[in-house]
Amino acid sequence: MTTPPHDPLPIAQVPVGELLGRELEARDWSQADFAAVLDRPTQFVSEIVTGKKEITRESAAQIGAALGHTAEYWLNLQDQYLLAEQFKNENAQVKLDEVRRRARLNDKGPIQLLKRRGFLTGATLDALEAEVKELFELDSLDDEPGFAAAARRANRSEDISSLQRAWVACIRREARKLPPQERYCAKRLRELAGTLSRTLKSAADFEDLPDLFSAVGVRLVYVESLPGAKIDGCSMLVDGYPVIGLSGRGKRLDKILFTLLHEIAHILLDHVDAEHLIVEGLDEDQGNETKWEKDADTEAAEWVFPHGIPDVPDRIGARWVNQLAVELDVARIVIVGHLQHRGHLDWRTTLAKNAPSVNDALASWD
Repeated sequence: MTTPPHDPLPIAQVPVGELLGRELEARDWSQADFAAVLDRPTQFVSEIVTGKKEITRESAAQIGAALGHTAEYWLNLQDQYLLAEQFKNENAQVKLDEVRRRARLNDKGPIQLLKRRGFLTGATLDALEAEVKELFELDSLDDEPGFAAAARRANRSEDISSLQRAWVACIRREARKLPPQERYCAKRLRELAGTLSRTLKSAADFEDLPDLFSAVGVRLVYVESLPGAKIDGCSMLVDGYPVIGLSGRGKRLDKILFTLLHEIAHILLDHVDAEHLIVEGLDEDQGNETKWEKDADTEAAEWVFPHGIPDVPDRIGARWVNQLAVELDVARIVIVGHLQHRGHLDWRTTLAKNAPSVNDALASWD
């Protein structure tokens, strides 16, 4: 069994072709001799020695086998020299610095996605860095957004993700564009919450919601969910006034309605203040949710069904669902969604077919 060859100690950075030439001279081999050993044309060896051709993995293995070295040794010598030359190249270093700057920006959020969505428009790195600092409310790109530290998740086993942080930043910026018309009034917000399940029965009914909320001192904002963010809504204070953000994830009228009511509950239960905001996906593992989440769920459910819901029959049909929706004065899909959530109906039930999607209505908001 032969002993594997050992690489010599690293040497000064010299063109690998020059080092190969020295090796051949030390062995009294001509380039033609070496070419014959490799079973290659003499021109092949000449081009490597003169630096006209780079060593490939295949040729490195052949050279190493002929000279008692590893292929990695020759590839490393070549890479060390080329990297040293690149380090001396001012243009190359400028480009590498730009790569570092772009990577630092990407640590803050999904920059390309935010550009496609129109939240970032900078055509140069300098402009883009300034926009990212403004969007994430940073004095320096070395900082972390203050609102990220204040964010609370419904599922306390996870921290707010980079995608969720970016979505919240977009909500905050949109909220600042158009503050509420009136001073915040908790009493009027609670009254409004109590009417929503009976007034929001079609997608079109969602179109005027921002004005209704603005009249009670709350800014209602829609920013389409970022792919992979797993976020339904958030509630927070921005510049002293309450803000509710919706992502439209789930699309269905009943899901968006419940998310909205859930976020209203957080505000009315004083779960958000200048130091705390709430970010959540309402389909997260319910076993890990906090007391705050349970309280918000209870409050939201009472607004939807203030007098509870009748006993559910063993066999649930469209006729019973339709009749109950009329009696409770809510959208039919609200009944279906409640029964699905409680496990009385399968999530694939045909009763949910053609459920109204409200995302177009949300997208019409200012």
